Amino acid sequence: MQKVAIFGLGSCLPEAVLTNDELCKRVDTSDEWITSRTGIRARHILAKGQTNTDLGHEAAVRALADADLAAEDITHVLYATCTSDYIMPSAACLVSDKLGITGRFVLDVNAACSGCLFALVVARGLIAADPDAKVLLVAGEALSGRMNWKDRSTCVLFGDGAAAFVLGAPGKRPALAVMEDIESGSDGSFGSLLHFGGPRASGEAYTAGDPLGEDYFISMNGRDIYKHAVRNMASISRTVLERNGLTIADVDLLVPHQANLRIIEAVGARLSVPAEKVFVNLHETGNTSAASIPIAFDAARQQGALKLGMRVLTCTFGGGLTWGAALLQF
Repeated sequence: MQKVAIFGLGSCLPEAVLTNDELCKRVDTSDEWITSRTGIRARHILAKGQTNTDLGHEAAVRALADADLAAEDITHVLYATCTSDYIMPSAACLVSDKLGITGRFVLDVNAACSGCLFALVVARGLIAADPDAKVLLVAGEALSGRMNWKDRSTCVLFGDGAAAFVLGAPGKRPALAVMEDIESGSDGSFGSLLHFGGPRASGEAYTAGDPLGEDYFISMNGRDIYKHAVRNMASISRTVLERNGLTIADVDLLVPHQANLRIIEAVGARLSVPAEKVFVNLHETGNTSAASIPIAFDAARQQGALKLGMRVLTCTFGGGLTWGAALLQF
């Protein structure tokens, strides 16, 4: 198993905050309804004219500074997202341009909320092929642009944000943490449970000026997604632990995908993780999809919940369906 060092970490949330009370002015809901079902109290929303890769660029700058590296030191750029600024060019191309670097390998990774861990799998392969590689992995989402603000079952859940890792082979320079193992999985037969598309999602031709259909916005079967998320996040976490000869008692902190407090609590219960060993920050960010886990890592570090010497388990679940888990040593 190729281990991966994290040399730097940074995150960026939009300044604009949409609280539950403010959201109630847009859709028929209440703060009590939202918090009791999701645990979310607020989410950050892009300003007019601000883009996914604007956030990704700032997160990358902070991660590079944290790693004490310059943009020109980066050899590969990965961007985990399902809400890129454009279908083409890629978000990885756009953020590379904003960083002032050219001639690099760049790639977008779309695994919805599992995007960051799937991109980590790609990064592991790149580093195995080239031990001198320095990989910038950005995870960013602009989900507010895909919200149907009349659908309270989905619009209350998501927020915008970005975070970035600078990655490489262990031992090359001081590291914040080392990813010791990672596993991922998918099942496309359940893709209809959580999806969004566009005017041509059905394959039908359209012309400029045609109205957007409902398939443009996020659609989710919340009840079934809950079941699949809890089952798969818990199962793949056990797989990673068992492969490394560990039990949950060997884990100091669980940092799960910040999707919904009920999902987080159910996964923790299935894994028998005490609540005080589970990091949660979705109350102030909502579900930021692919950016969720690295944003949570950065928040945990800033709040002192993530400390040197900790063994950390992280797990995720997203549309596709996709899921994954990773084991890190800080």
